[in-house]
Amino acid sequence: MKNKLYISVMALAALTILAGCGNDQKTTAATKGPAISVTTSTVTQNSNDPFLTVSGKVEAAKSANISTRMMGYVDKIYVQVGEKVSNGQLLLSVNNADVSAKLAQVNAGIAEATASYTNAEKDYNRFTALFKENSASQKELDDITAHYTMAKARLESAKQMKNEVNAQMGYANIRAPFGGVVTNKFINAGDMANPGMPLLEVEAPGTYQVLAMVPESEITEIKDNTPVNVLIKSLEQNIKGKVTEVSSSSKNTGGQYLVKVLLEKTDIPILSGMYATVQFPVTKKTNNAAIMIPTDALVTNGSLTGVYTVSEGNTALLRWLRLGRTFGDRVEVLSGLTQDEKYIVSAEGKLYNGATLAIQ
Repeated sequence: MKNKLYISVMALAALTILAGCGNDQKTTAATKGPAISVTTSTVTQNSNDPFLTVSGKVEAAKSANISTRMMGYVDKIYVQVGEKVSNGQLLLSVNNADVSAKLAQVNAGIAEATASYTNAEKDYNRFTALFKENSASQKELDDITAHYTMAKARLESAKQMKNEVNAQMGYANIRAPFGGVVTNKFINAGDMANPGMPLLEVEAPGTYQVLAMVPESEITEIKDNTPVNVLIKSLEQNIKGKVTEVSSSSKNTGGQYLVKVLLEKTDIPILSGMYATVQFPVTKKTNNAAIMIPTDALVTNGSLTGVYTVSEGNTALLRWLRLGRTFGDRVEVLSGLTQDEKYIVSAEGKLYNGATLAIQ
């Protein structure tokens, strides 16, 4: 009996060992897999770029969001996005039934005030002549004069009220403030327009500017009229520009300071919204030991940001980083990487921890 029990235990142990070996072989095979072709770079400290480089966005130097000061339904929109418009051209109309009714009341009031004024003026002229002939008393002339003055004031008040209503009618019929192109439409016919709500966007093409955000450590070096170089990323074209405005507050811009750069006129097909890189001719104040890597190499997972590095076994190893400021297409690494480490810039497949690498 003991022998049978001993043999059973030994057989179970042998099966367990064999199963474990099989799992190890499967794991090893799964881990190895085909090698992923990658391009790597070596961590170096302190970029040699002597200029401050920041990102920005292109916009028209002259643009306007068209809105109204009255509430009402949009009756009709007379233009389409991309259509050229001239100064004063009718763009859209807002239902103005209330204003039209008020205008009719004002016109009736003007007619009444005009009749009253005309009658009062005749009485005033007649009593003035009678007073000169000593046929009317001073009291009668004073009463007629007062009546004439009040009638004149009521007529003027009615005319001013009509001017106010006409101004409201102008807010019901929205016209182009300058010649340009309709670039955006924020409302459709039948929608409710509210005071101050953007309805259309019009911009004058030909002159463009770049809005760039500069860190607080370098903003004091940026001066008006400074010539700069601007790279339009999507077009891969360089354009000359000049600083026209430097903000003195970062209260509403997250600690970054807004700088406007006016671009020189060019035949390059620039469009609003294109991303640009602005190079200011000032030495950037980065830490001498700063590590800079390209933003394209970063990997994000929720709130975490990292980069794949190359391990001693020539496999991919994801390293989480703590980042600092961004300078153009490069970002400062505060911790997570050390000097002379290799990190992956691009890969021809999906990377994962432990993936075998074929470094080009």
